[in-house]
Amino acid sequence: MNLIYKVLLLLALCICNAESTDPSGEFCNRNTNTSRNSQMSANIDRLLSELVSKTASNGFIATSFGKGKDTVFGLAQCRGDVSSTDCSSCIQDAANQIRKRCPNQADARLWYEYFFLRYNNKSFNGEVDTSFSIVYFNVNNVTDPENFNKELGALMDEIRARAIEPKNEGLGKGVTKLSPFVTLYALVQCTRDLSQIDCAQCLAIAVANFETFCENRKGCRVLYSSCHVRYELYPFFFPLGSNNTMADTLVAIVHP
Repeated sequence: MNLIYKVLLLLALCICNAESTDPSGEFCNRNTNTSRNSQMSANIDRLLSELVSKTASNGFIATSFGKGKDTVFGLAQCRGDVSSTDCSSCIQDAANQIRKRCPNQADARLWYEYFFLRYNNKSFNGEVDTSFSIVYFNVNNVTDPENFNKELGALMDEIRARAIEPKNEGLGKGVTKLSPFVTLYALVQCTRDLSQIDCAQCLAIAVANFETFCENRKGCRVLYSSCHVRYELYPFFFPLGSNNTMADTLVAIVHP
Protein backbone atom coordinates (compact mmCIF):
# COMPACT_ATOMS: atom_id res chain seq x y z
CA MET A 1 0.00 0.00 0.00
CA ASN A 2 1.31 3.42 -0.94
CA LEU A 3 1.09 5.86 1.95
CA ILE A 4 0.87 9.58 1.32
CA TYR A 5 1.65 10.73 4.81
CA LYS A 6 4.78 12.64 5.74
CA VAL A 7 5.67 13.94 9.17
CA LEU A 8 8.10 16.83 9.50
CA LEU A 9 9.43 17.46 12.98
CA LEU A 10 11.71 20.36 13.86
CA LEU A 11 14.29 19.56 16.51
CA ALA A 12 16.56 21.88 18.49
CA LEU A 13 19.22 19.56 19.93
CA CYS A 14 17.35 16.88 21.83
CA ILE A 15 19.14 13.81 23.16
CA CYS A 16 17.19 10.75 24.29
CA ASN A 17 18.32 7.60 26.07
CA ALA A 18 17.51 3.93 25.72
CA GLU A 19 15.26 3.93 28.77
CA SER A 20 12.96 6.62 27.37
CA THR A 21 9.30 5.68 27.01
CA ASP A 22 8.73 8.43 24.44
CA PRO A 23 9.21 7.19 20.88
CA SER A 24 10.75 9.36 18.19
CA GLY A 25 7.74 8.73 15.96
CA GLU A 26 4.85 6.44 15.19
CA PHE A 27 2.58 5.41 12.35
CA CYS A 28 -0.82 3.74 12.71
CA ASN A 29 -2.50 2.87 9.41
CA ARG A 30 -6.18 3.63 10.10
CA ASN A 31 -7.17 1.67 6.97
CA THR A 32 -6.16 -1.64 8.60
CA ASN A 33 -8.69 -1.92 11.41
CA THR A 34 -8.62 -5.15 13.42
CA SER A 35 -11.46 -4.35 15.84
CA ARG A 36 -13.69 -6.97 14.18
CA ASN A 37 -10.95 -9.57 13.74
CA SER A 38 -10.12 -11.02 17.14
CA GLN A 39 -7.88 -13.70 15.63
CA MET A 40 -5.60 -11.19 13.93
CA SER A 41 -5.47 -9.10 17.07
CA ALA A 42 -4.45 -12.20 19.04
CA ASN A 43 -1.82 -13.01 16.41
CA ILE A 44 -0.34 -9.53 16.79
CA ASP A 45 0.02 -10.10 20.53
CA ARG A 46 1.70 -13.48 19.94
CA LEU A 47 3.98 -11.94 17.33
CA LEU A 48 5.03 -9.15 19.69
CA SER A 49 5.76 -11.70 22.40
CA GLU A 50 8.11 -13.53 20.04
CA LEU A 51 9.82 -10.30 18.99
CA VAL A 52 10.39 -9.36 22.62
CA SER A 53 11.92 -12.72 23.48
CA LYS A 54 14.21 -13.04 20.45
CA THR A 55 15.33 -9.58 19.30
CA ALA A 56 18.01 -8.82 21.89
CA SER A 57 20.08 -11.93 21.12
CA ASN A 58 21.43 -10.43 17.89
CA GLY A 59 19.60 -7.09 17.64
CA PHE A 60 17.26 -8.10 14.82
CA ILE A 61 14.40 -10.40 13.93
CA ALA A 62 11.90 -10.59 11.07
CA THR A 63 9.19 -13.20 11.47
CA SER A 64 5.46 -13.90 11.16
CA PHE A 65 2.66 -15.49 13.12
CA GLY A 66 -0.71 -16.95 12.14
CA LYS A 67 -2.21 -18.61 9.08
CA GLY A 68 -3.93 -17.45 5.90
CA LYS A 69 -5.54 -14.04 5.91
CA ASP A 70 -4.93 -13.63 9.64
CA THR A 71 -1.14 -13.85 9.32
CA VAL A 72 0.83 -10.89 10.65
CA PHE A 73 4.42 -10.08 9.76
CA GLY A 74 6.80 -8.33 12.12
CA LEU A 75 10.27 -6.81 12.28
CA ALA A 76 12.27 -5.51 15.21
CA GLN A 77 15.75 -4.03 15.09
CA CYS A 78 18.01 -2.22 17.51
CA ARG A 79 20.55 0.33 16.39
CA GLY A 80 23.77 -1.51 15.70
CA ASP A 81 25.87 0.27 18.34
CA VAL A 82 23.46 -0.44 21.23
CA SER A 83 24.13 -3.07 23.89
CA SER A 84 21.95 -6.17 24.18
CA THR A 85 20.75 -4.94 27.59
CA ASP A 86 19.52 -1.64 26.21
CA CYS A 87 18.10 -3.43 23.18
CA SER A 88 16.09 -5.77 25.40
CA SER A 89 14.78 -2.88 27.49
CA CYS A 90 13.72 -0.91 24.43
CA ILE A 91 11.90 -3.77 22.67
CA GLN A 92 9.86 -4.50 25.79
CA ASP A 93 8.79 -0.87 26.07
CA ALA A 94 8.09 -0.61 22.34
CA ALA A 95 5.93 -3.75 22.32
CA ASN A 96 3.78 -2.28 25.09
CA GLN A 97 3.58 1.16 23.54
CA ILE A 98 2.73 0.11 20.00
CA ARG A 99 -0.47 -1.65 21.10
CA LYS A 100 -1.49 1.36 23.16
CA ARG A 101 -0.81 3.82 20.38
CA CYS A 102 -2.17 1.65 17.54
CA PRO A 103 -4.68 -0.58 19.37
CA ASN A 104 -6.79 -1.59 16.37
CA GLN A 105 -4.37 -1.33 13.45
CA ALA A 106 -2.76 -4.24 11.59
CA ASP A 107 -0.14 -1.90 10.11
CA ALA A 108 1.80 -0.13 12.87
CA ARG A 109 5.32 1.25 13.28
CA LEU A 110 7.23 2.76 16.17
CA TRP A 111 10.60 4.50 16.06
CA TYR A 112 12.78 4.99 19.12
CA GLU A 113 16.19 6.56 19.50
CA TYR A 114 17.80 3.12 19.50
CA PHE A 115 15.09 0.85 18.14
CA PHE A 116 12.51 0.27 15.39
CA LEU A 117 9.44 -1.97 15.53
CA ARG A 118 6.78 -2.69 12.93
CA TYR A 119 4.13 -5.23 12.01
CA ASN A 120 1.70 -5.58 9.12
CA ASN A 121 -0.91 -7.97 7.78
CA LYS A 122 0.98 -7.89 4.47
CA SER A 123 4.50 -9.21 3.97
CA PHE A 124 7.15 -6.48 3.66
CA ASN A 125 10.31 -8.51 4.22
CA GLY A 126 13.12 -7.46 1.87
CA GLU A 127 11.19 -4.54 0.37
CA VAL A 128 12.38 -0.93 0.47
CA ASP A 129 9.72 1.16 2.21
CA THR A 130 10.10 4.95 1.98
CA SER A 131 6.38 5.68 1.84
CA PHE A 132 6.29 7.34 5.25
CA SER A 133 9.00 9.54 6.72
CA ILE A 134 9.86 11.45 9.86
CA VAL A 135 12.41 14.27 9.66
CA TYR A 136 14.00 16.01 12.63
CA PHE A 137 16.28 19.00 12.22
CA ASN A 138 18.13 21.47 14.40
CA VAL A 139 16.65 24.96 14.15
CA ASN A 140 20.16 26.50 14.19
CA ASN A 141 22.33 26.93 11.09
CA VAL A 142 26.05 26.26 10.68
CA THR A 143 28.39 29.23 10.32
CA ASP A 144 30.33 27.95 7.30
CA PRO A 145 27.75 26.23 5.04
CA GLU A 146 30.04 25.63 2.06
CA ASN A 147 32.69 23.74 4.00
CA PHE A 148 30.13 22.02 6.22
CA ASN A 149 28.14 20.62 3.30
CA LYS A 150 31.30 19.45 1.57
CA GLU A 151 32.49 17.59 4.66
CA LEU A 152 29.01 16.23 5.38
CA GLY A 153 28.69 14.87 1.84
CA ALA A 154 32.07 13.15 2.04
CA LEU A 155 31.30 11.61 5.44
CA MET A 156 27.89 10.39 4.32
CA ASP A 157 29.39 8.77 1.23
CA GLU A 158 31.93 7.03 3.43
CA ILE A 159 29.52 5.60 5.99
CA ARG A 160 26.92 4.64 3.40
CA ALA A 161 29.61 2.54 1.72
CA ARG A 162 30.35 0.91 5.07
CA ALA A 163 26.69 0.17 5.72
CA ILE A 164 26.28 -1.99 2.61
CA GLU A 165 29.27 -4.18 3.47
CA PRO A 166 27.83 -7.54 4.65
CA LYS A 167 30.01 -7.61 7.78
CA ASN A 168 28.47 -4.34 9.02
CA GLU A 169 24.85 -5.57 8.76
CA GLY A 170 23.48 -2.29 7.44
CA LEU A 171 25.24 0.02 9.91
CA GLY A 172 27.67 2.79 9.05
CA LYS A 173 28.98 5.49 11.38
CA GLY A 174 31.84 7.94 11.44
CA VAL A 175 33.24 11.29 12.50
CA THR A 176 35.17 14.08 10.84
CA LYS A 177 36.87 17.18 12.25
CA LEU A 178 35.49 20.46 10.92
CA SER A 179 37.83 22.53 13.08
CA PRO A 180 39.96 22.03 16.21
CA PHE A 181 36.81 22.59 18.26
CA VAL A 182 33.99 21.20 16.08
CA THR A 183 33.41 17.55 15.14
CA LEU A 184 30.74 16.18 12.83
CA TYR A 185 29.15 12.85 13.79
CA ALA A 186 27.03 10.76 11.41
CA LEU A 187 25.28 7.41 11.41
CA VAL A 188 23.19 5.46 8.88
CA GLN A 189 21.43 2.13 9.21
CA CYS A 190 19.22 -0.12 7.09
CA THR A 191 16.94 -2.84 8.35
CA ARG A 192 18.80 -6.11 8.01
CA ASP A 193 16.21 -7.73 5.74
CA LEU A 194 17.34 -5.54 2.82
CA SER A 195 19.82 -6.57 0.16
CA GLN A 196 22.96 -4.47 -0.35
CA ILE A 197 21.51 -2.69 -3.37
CA ASP A 198 18.20 -2.01 -1.63
CA CYS A 199 20.02 -0.68 1.43
CA ALA A 200 22.02 1.67 -0.80
CA GLN A 201 18.82 2.84 -2.48
CA CYS A 202 17.05 3.54 0.80
CA LEU A 203 20.00 5.48 2.22
CA ALA A 204 20.31 7.56 -0.95
CA ILE A 205 16.64 8.53 -0.70
CA ALA A 206 16.99 9.38 2.98
CA VAL A 207 20.14 11.51 2.53
CA ALA A 208 18.42 13.43 -0.30
CA ASN A 209 16.12 14.87 2.37
CA PHE A 210 19.03 16.82 3.84
CA GLU A 211 18.95 19.36 1.03
CA THR A 212 15.16 19.63 1.14
CA PHE A 213 14.57 19.94 4.87
CA CYS A 214 17.93 20.32 6.59
CA GLU A 215 20.07 22.53 4.37
CA ASN A 216 22.81 24.22 6.44
CA ARG A 217 21.31 22.88 9.67
CA LYS A 218 23.52 21.83 12.57
CA GLY A 219 21.74 18.50 12.86
CA CYS A 220 19.27 16.33 10.96
CA ARG A 221 17.63 12.93 11.30
CA VAL A 222 15.54 11.15 8.64
CA LEU A 223 13.57 8.06 9.63
CA TYR A 224 12.06 5.60 7.15
CA SER A 225 10.69 2.12 7.77
CA SER A 226 13.63 0.56 5.92
CA CYS A 227 16.50 2.86 6.94
CA HIS A 228 17.46 5.97 8.85
CA VAL A 229 20.25 8.55 8.60
CA ARG A 230 21.48 11.17 11.03
CA TYR A 231 24.20 13.74 11.60
CA GLU A 232 24.93 16.05 14.53
CA LEU A 233 27.65 18.35 15.86
CA TYR A 234 27.69 16.35 19.11
CA PRO A 235 28.30 12.65 19.81
CA PHE A 236 25.07 10.62 19.75
CA PHE A 237 26.23 7.07 19.04
CA PHE A 238 28.29 4.70 21.17
CA PRO A 239 30.89 5.07 22.46
CA LEU A 240 29.78 8.55 23.49
CA GLY A 241 32.20 11.43 23.97
CA SER A 242 32.54 13.38 27.21
CA ASN A 243 30.84 16.50 25.83
CA ASN A 244 27.46 14.94 25.09
CA THR A 245 25.56 17.43 27.25
CA MET A 246 23.46 19.43 24.80
CA ALA A 247 19.72 19.72 25.29
CA ASP A 248 17.12 22.24 24.18
CA THR A 249 13.48 22.72 23.27
CA LEU A 250 11.64 20.39 20.89
CA VAL A 251 9.39 22.02 18.31
CA ALA A 252 7.13 19.88 16.14
CA ILE A 253 5.08 20.53 13.00
CA VAL A 254 2.99 17.71 11.50
CA HIS A 255 2.16 17.62 7.78
CA PRO A 256 -0.42 15.01 6.67
